[in-house]
Amino acid sequence: MSETPSNTLQYRFDGPEEAPVLILGPSLGTTWHMWDRQVPELAKQWRVFRFDLPGHGGAPAHPAGSVAELSARLLATLDALGVQRFGYAGCALGGAIGIELALRHPARLASLAVVAASPRFGTADEFRQRGVVVRTNGLDPIARTAPDRWFTGGFAAAQPAITEWAVQMVRTTDPGCYIAACEALASFDVRPELGRVGVPTLVLVGSDDQVTGPAEARTLVAGIPDARLAVVPGASHLVPVEQPAAVTDLLVHHFSTAWQQPYDTGQTALPGTPAVPVPAAAPQPAPVAEIAPAAVPAQPTGQPDRYQTGLKVRREVLGDAHVDRALAQADEFSGDFQEFVTRYAWGEIWDRPGLDRRTRSCITLTALVAGGHLEELAFHTRAALRNGLTPDEIKEVLLQAAVYCGVPAANSAFRVAQQVIREETTPAE
Repeated sequence: MSETPSNTLQYRFDGPEEAPVLILGPSLGTTWHMWDRQVPELAKQWRVFRFDLPGHGGAPAHPAGSVAELSARLLATLDALGVQRFGYAGCALGGAIGIELALRHPARLASLAVVAASPRFGTADEFRQRGVVVRTNGLDPIARTAPDRWFTGGFAAAQPAITEWAVQMVRTTDPGCYIAACEALASFDVRPELGRVGVPTLVLVGSDDQVTGPAEARTLVAGIPDARLAVVPGASHLVPVEQPAAVTDLLVHHFSTAWQQPYDTGQTALPGTPAVPVPAAAPQPAPVAEIAPAAVPAQPTGQPDRYQTGLKVRREVLGDAHVDRALAQADEFSGDFQEFVTRYAWGEIWDRPGLDRRTRSCITLTALVAGGHLEELAFHTRAALRNGLTPDEIKEVLLQAAVYCGVPAANSAFRVAQQVIREETTPAE
């Protein structure tokens, strides 16, 4: 706990040293304490391992920009402890890590539970936009709205201590690590791969979750061959906090009955540090959650590789909404051009390793100012923000362009960029 290398994660253990290891993964903006009220029961049967995401809960601020990288850090932590095989339950981003482990490292996983998760979290635009807001305004706007995303209105009103705990948890997160985690969620999409998840899986969701709700949960259940669905009534996104008894019961049942043998852990267990518990909520009767399977859908087929690479990069840089509009407007006359742009500009040039995307955005903005292409300048200003440029850095690019491209061109560019920056960096109410 005293020193956490950049390739590992901050962690703690609870439960008997000789028991099989059960990992609990947190969601974006939370710490391992979101699982405090599950640990006493789970630790009766398992050696419970919890971890913090980078920059969360006082963990070292070493940003990780993909779910694969977070999974690699978790495995490096477990390898250092001698933990070879384990069960895994994760919430939201923590759930994405669990799916990644099941797909890339199936031999390590004995059983899986994903809570408030999805094979694709909303749209990439949403999370990159959130990163822009944090980069410009800090985490306070995100922290203030966290209870609205995480809890039902009735729970938030009845439990002000837990609501304030949630706000402070987000507020004390490292902004750079939060932005990197948003990028990890923006680029996560395993919809075509769900059929390869080969461990027993519980998909658990709150009935009132407006972030990753029952529809997303059913997509997971439909795609994963050995999956069961549990919908917890009266809960929103952070269902382990809002309905702890129901979640605990479901996890105990799942991991007690669907644990693939063997579970030789071989870990050297370390003593846990004292927890800072989630403020106690008033006792509630545990809701009854129905568990049911779903059918497996047909998996989509792909385009040629270079086109798919270009489409992925184009969406990451320009956003899904813009790309969807451009492709929807293509017809027999313009379709070849859209394929050419996607394959060559985005699949070849933008995907070259010689320059990072921030630098490419700077060059692109300058070229668009020089050419007077104001419509393209608008959506490439949005792209520059998503690629990590701050409004001040965009201002410097346009000032530089004013010297070499002309003041009238820069004047028009400032007007367009100013409007885009206002739209993109104003926190949502």
